Amino acid sequence: MSINTIQLIQSALTDGVVRQLAERFGLPPDAIRKVLATVAPALVASLMQKGATLDGARSLFGTILSPEVSSHIAEQLPQLLGSTGGVSRLEIAGRHLFERALDRGVDGLSDEVAVQTGVPAHATHAMTGIAGATLLGLLKRHFLEGQGNAGQLPTLLGHQLPVIAPYLNDRLMTALGLSGLGAFSGNILSQLKAVSAHIDHPTPASTPVAEALSKIHVPADAVMRDERRSHKWLWWLLAALAALLAFLFLRSCQSEQNAHRVAGQGSSAGAVAAQPASAPVVASSAVVAASEVAASAPAASAAASASAASTVQPAAAAPAPTKDSQLSFTVDAAGKPTVTATVGSEAEKTQLIDELTRRLGQYNFVPNITVDPATKPADWLLHLDGLLPLMSLPGAEVKVDGTHIELSGTAADKKLGWLDKLKSLFGASYQIGSFDVAHAVADATENFRSAIKGLLAADSSCAVADVVKVLNLQVINFASASARVPASAVEDLNQSAHVLNACAGNGKTARLEVAGYSDNVGGEQANLQLSKQRAEAVRAYLVKTGVPADSLIAQGYGGARPVASNDTASGRFANRRIEFVAQQ
Repeated sequence: MSINTIQLIQSALTDGVVRQLAERFGLPPDAIRKVLATVAPALVASLMQKGATLDGARSLFGTILSPEVSSHIAEQLPQLLGSTGGVSRLEIAGRHLFERALDRGVDGLSDEVAVQTGVPAHATHAMTGIAGATLLGLLKRHFLEGQGNAGQLPTLLGHQLPVIAPYLNDRLMTALGLSGLGAFSGNILSQLKAVSAHIDHPTPASTPVAEALSKIHVPADAVMRDERRSHKWLWWLLAALAALLAFLFLRSCQSEQNAHRVAGQGSSAGAVAAQPASAPVVASSAVVAASEVAASAPAASAAASASAASTVQPAAAAPAPTKDSQLSFTVDAAGKPTVTATVGSEAEKTQLIDELTRRLGQYNFVPNITVDPATKPADWLLHLDGLLPLMSLPGAEVKVDGTHIELSGTAADKKLGWLDKLKSLFGASYQIGSFDVAHAVADATENFRSAIKGLLAADSSCAVADVVKVLNLQVINFASASARVPASAVEDLNQSAHVLNACAGNGKTARLEVAGYSDNVGGEQANLQLSKQRAEAVRAYLVKTGVPADSLIAQGYGGARPVASNDTASGRFANRRIEFVAQQ
């Protein structure tokens, strides 16, 4: 996980980038290099100091992974520096992000760099912001690609000391609000090491629970007051129980002969035991507790307590959950994820939201979390730490359905290697893959052609329900924004027409609606119109191949009635569909 941050910055600030900066500020390239060689190590030192406390390390890690930090900064620099506006935006954003990370300004550092390099202050202020944005972006990319966590940040920063120390001096350290270089170098490594160890292995409580409880001192008079109140309540309860038994005994005596008194007493005890099962559990529990405390209470009271306790029936067992838990998220261009999940309990919902808030920030994600008691426990919560870096990757799409994980968008980019990383993280019990349109179409085609053989048989019933079920297995994968029937769907539509024509020839015409649907990409009206055009194109093709025109109608519904979440490529693929429906 160790890197050389200075080398990373140098690799991003190429000779071409340095020339762009030189042109923007009217300075020779060597002056730009001199400023960057001074300010970059100082910025790294300031991050080291920030990460030397537990809260500071966590806060800094959250800032690095925040959506405002671009992990693609190295690729974006040439374009950003190509205009005055781009330079200004980059400078301001970088200074703002670094000041947020440090909880202090960096103007003092920029001024000191100007003094030490002889470069005008306006240029050093701008390059401080640019270097800061670059450093944070490179760190973010490193943690995203390596699936790093907050505990690794202090260790990584500690490894930078021998790299940056030759470029630091006491005046730069003072400008950062730090102690002298000697004190900083002597203390910072042990502090960072301690923070990293605490995050990875939190210190347990040193005092055993039993010992801690034994040290709690309660005034004796408080105990006596409680005991007196408890005994008064106890005797009132026992008296009430005795009165109840007496009442039941007398009533039984009035209704039976003296010869059956013993039996009558048994009936009385049975009457007590026959209290409704819905009687409050707390009351019967209190009776049991009272009988245990008052060991010298009358035997009748103890018997009544036991019989009352026996009225509590075991609670009916909750039905076993049957649905798989689900998690999906899609990350916008700014790195802000929309997280949708279904979990089985409020506790799991709280755990998920708390972890997202801690790692991403309260306002840096859009939650849509549902609790369904019929949902199985979310095992993926144990691996959430490994998924969180993906939630800051612009364009990433991930879907977790039970033990199935699907990657799409930038998450499926082979160069980033997330497929292999997640396989290693989740283990063999999870099936992890990326969505492939061609593969999905091929699978659907195979299923359709296998199923339609039954409808082509001579003894086919032509039942509309059977016809609809099979026709809906085919996938008509239109090109983006197109209503032209794709070549990949022609053979399947020919076989569909063959079945419909055969049924019509046997006097069993299947009257169907060809319904078109879209995903949620694009405007609502445009999607509605496109879905109708696609439905009409399919109807026209079937009619052209001989299907009776009056047996088919076409209608478009746009993004209505989605059959899957639009958060992932596979979900949008499923929602962009042609559906055959029996006419009412």
